[in-house]
Amino acid sequence: MAGLLAARVLADAFPDVTIVDRDELAGVTAPRRGVPQGPHAHALLARGQQVLEDLFPGLTAEFAAADMPLLDMGEMHWYLEGQRLCNAHTGLIAVSNSRPVLESIVRARVAALPGVTLATKHDVIGLVTTAGRDRVTGVTVRSQAAGSAERVLRADLVVDALGRGSHMPVWLEELGYPRPAEDRVKIGLAYTTCEYLLPDRPLENDLSIISLATPVSRYGAFFGRVGGDRHQLSLTSMLADPPSTDAEGVLACAKSLPVGRIYDAIRDVKPDTGPALIRFPHSVRRRYERLTSFPGGLLCVGDGVCSFNPVYGQGMTVAALEALVLRRHLRGGRQDWQPPEAGPFFRDISEVIDAPWAIAAGGDLAWPGVEGERTPQTEEMNAYMGQVMAAMMADGGITEAFMRVAGLIDPPGTLMDPGIRDRVLRASQPAAAQEADSHA
Repeated sequence: MAGLLAARVLADAFPDVTIVDRDELAGVTAPRRGVPQGPHAHALLARGQQVLEDLFPGLTAEFAAADMPLLDMGEMHWYLEGQRLCNAHTGLIAVSNSRPVLESIVRARVAALPGVTLATKHDVIGLVTTAGRDRVTGVTVRSQAAGSAERVLRADLVVDALGRGSHMPVWLEELGYPRPAEDRVKIGLAYTTCEYLLPDRPLENDLSIISLATPVSRYGAFFGRVGGDRHQLSLTSMLADPPSTDAEGVLACAKSLPVGRIYDAIRDVKPDTGPALIRFPHSVRRRYERLTSFPGGLLCVGDGVCSFNPVYGQGMTVAALEALVLRRHLRGGRQDWQPPEAGPFFRDISEVIDAPWAIAAGGDLAWPGVEGERTPQTEEMNAYMGQVMAAMMADGGITEAFMRVAGLIDPPGTLMDPGIRDRVLRASQPAAAQEADSHA
């Protein structure tokens, strides 16, 4: 997705844009090897939906035509320790989707742009540079067809969107540049996902059910309709044994959840696909913005820059926001294009990443067993967020404020605004304390 969205804005500045991908893409609407997270639960957050609609006018209508539920983020059924959070109408649209289908719709839009070419079933071998290694002038690729030799794709600008497995830090080191420093948060996350065909549509108004894992209940679930009668269940574990990868084990795990409605929906139905397992050991943020030297003609986007805990659903939306940054840095038009400077570009996408990283990494550090740097500010914010979550069980206005932050519409600091903070403190007090206050 990061590569597709980068290609969308590059096509406005360049007459020719080539997307290199290791997989076959033509007509693909099923999970593929190059996107191992493809079979698992995804959501396009509210801000991501807004950006994609801006980049591809009418795209939301295409999602709806593909029968993807368009949900108000505050009206979904969120549960914490079996207690449902208060609903709130926010007007913020989240797209409940099958990742491969959503990607195929975006890919078709990008492929239809003038000058865009898809080089599929090709592997990227490395970078091509000037003799002084101060500028990248292309990449070496090799087709997966038997007997294929390496060849060079020349380019005025190379954008690395190879994901969390990108070799860019190694390639930079081989060219004599420093590797970016990394921030890591070791979370020990695992997903097990099945899809079910449920013609009885067990979800009220197609609203997804989310049972959040906590340090007390280390198993969670995302259950939602993703198109037609197809419903997706992703079971999650944090710092615990992965959810089982057989159908009986999936049922047993679903039955153990504090939200009985998920088990009730699937207990008499065999999975249509899965179970599929993925492990996500740590979140990683590569600090490209701190490098003092970097070759020209090269930029990096997507999970290769920052790979978040996927439970928060931020990856596609952050990729969309990075595409907007890239668009700003592509000065001039097709006739007088000027190359973006890596330093300012990386500093600007770092600002885009700051808020979602604070939400995801900061939230994960509330778990005692998670490994990562804890600051006094992190500890203070996590203590307050515990109060926010408690308040959301009593006050829909707090739910709305929280969903605006979770949807990457508002920055996390808005939850500290005096009016919100007062409501949080009131709503999160035990009932007896509130009654005492009312008599004071």
